[in-house]
Amino acid sequence: MAVLRSPGRPRYLEVPAVFLSVLSAAGTDPDDPQKSKPPTLDDAQESATNAASWVEQNWSTWLGIGLRIVLIVAIAIVLRVIVRRAITKLIDRMNRTAQAVDGTALGGLLVNVERRRQRSQAIGSVLRSVASFLILGTAGLMVLGTFEINLAPLLASAGVAGVAIGFGARNLVTDFLSGVFMILEDQYGVGDSIDAGVASGEVIEVGLRVTKLRGDNGEIWYVRNGEVKRIGNLSQGWSTAGVDVTVRPDEDLDKVKATLAEVGEAIAKDEPWNERLWGPVEILGLDSVLLDSMVVRVSAKTMPGQSLGVERELRWRIKRAFDEAGIRIVGGLPLALQEDAADPSAAVAAPSAYASATSPQSLAASPIPPPPPNLSK
Repeated sequence: MAVLRSPGRPRYLEVPAVFLSVLSAAGTDPDDPQKSKPPTLDDAQESATNAASWVEQNWSTWLGIGLRIVLIVAIAIVLRVIVRRAITKLIDRMNRTAQAVDGTALGGLLVNVERRRQRSQAIGSVLRSVASFLILGTAGLMVLGTFEINLAPLLASAGVAGVAIGFGARNLVTDFLSGVFMILEDQYGVGDSIDAGVASGEVIEVGLRVTKLRGDNGEIWYVRNGEVKRIGNLSQGWSTAGVDVTVRPDEDLDKVKATLAEVGEAIAKDEPWNERLWGPVEILGLDSVLLDSMVVRVSAKTMPGQSLGVERELRWRIKRAFDEAGIRIVGGLPLALQEDAADPSAAVAAPSAYASATSPQSLAASPIPPPPPNLSK
């Protein structure tokens, strides 16, 4: 409270505290006019000198921090661009290699250009995302370090959060890592027929978390990559077509073998089976010999995924060739029985005299009944 003196009575005027502080800083005391004095030019010069000295002492530090931040950001951006371009060139080289093989004899059999392209794109996307995350994350931590911020609590918190997220989403992490390794190792691709244990069918989409399969009845299976423990790929490398020919045990083996060899030579020359067969049809020999039949095993190496079609065609041709050669498979009637079966009465036995109970033969063969008891006694 400041008191203003006048000839009459004293009057009191409230002065805000902020104004008092400003006056105090300027060297003026409102309660004591004797001690109050207006700021001089020396005081202003001293304040300007102090401000200039503070700026002179700290400008180099702030300039160094700013230049360091600009340098870190520039290096991070340039490094990110270089890494992403290198990954893109690597993926393009993989695609060019696949296209070069496409014109060869194995191009349509072992290498699927579209599959290689999808696989390379997936790998490139994963690698670019990982590279960007590592480079930008490291640059952000370095920028915070230039401000002399203690990163230990931040890193500790990030570690704890990562552990918590890892425990909470461990299935998601497992699916993602399994999908990455499946793509990198080329375990299967779009168009392959696989047996994943939990489901089987044709692969229609390969993702980092889920693989889509189309079953034999048209259903679509969504299989998580982390749940797949084993993979049976029926479309890689080559397949085997095996046919078991069951004939009667009394057939001539040399004749059976010669007939099967003719069927194998014929199918190897006809289209499109000559392209689907990767080797000659082999007669492996007797697979089993029983009392009423014997089994001859026939095998052939085929294109991947074409074994079922080749097996059906082989069965068709073998049946026609056996009918022309007179070789009967198990299940058909012998020739003698087929000729006798033309007369229906030939298999019917003659009537017996014992069939009638009143015939002399039946009466003579019937047991003698015991005499009646004597009732006179």
